[in-house]
Amino acid sequence: MSAAALAVEAAGGDAIELNLALEDERWVEALPDFEELARGALLALGRRLAVTPTELGLTLASDAAVRTLNAEWRNKDKPTNVLSFPARDLTPGEAPDALLGDLVLALETCRREAAAEAKSLADHFRHLVVHGTLHCLGYDHEDDAAADEMEALEVLILGDLGIADPYRDMENHEEPVRA
Repeated sequence: MSAAALAVEAAGGDAIELNLALEDERWVEALPDFEELARGALLALGRRLAVTPTELGLTLASDAAVRTLNAEWRNKDKPTNVLSFPARDLTPGEAPDALLGDLVLALETCRREAAAEAKSLADHFRHLVVHGTLHCLGYDHEDDAAADEMEALEVLILGDLGIADPYRDMENHEEPVRA
């Protein structure tokens, strides 16, 4: 496993320190600029939200690894695109502690979803980094009102990155990106 750390400036000069762990080397071939893409996603998020200095872990893994975590932590014996592990439960707008939490992305699921939704893997990856980070910041999609709030924020952040609204045509897909 290799690791890299990126300092990501957020609104007001604050920073999200990104600790990146590469558990599946196939990510390098699939998305060679994953570090820069993650950094850009967090910068866009930081411009929209006031985030106090904090640390976020991002692990790039395989479906098998994510399936194991998903079974252990969510009692769902299947892979998913992104798992979010907040360091503590926050409400939207609440300041995180020094450690925000961890995200784990599954390569095969991310590739499959991007292809099925006719979008680039890079755009889908950035969306999932934003989506997972919002979960760590207390946003969820457990009910329609919360989902609408989270999705609206995602659409704004992704729009800042030049990424089309990922929820626009969701009725054409079997299952939304919601993790």
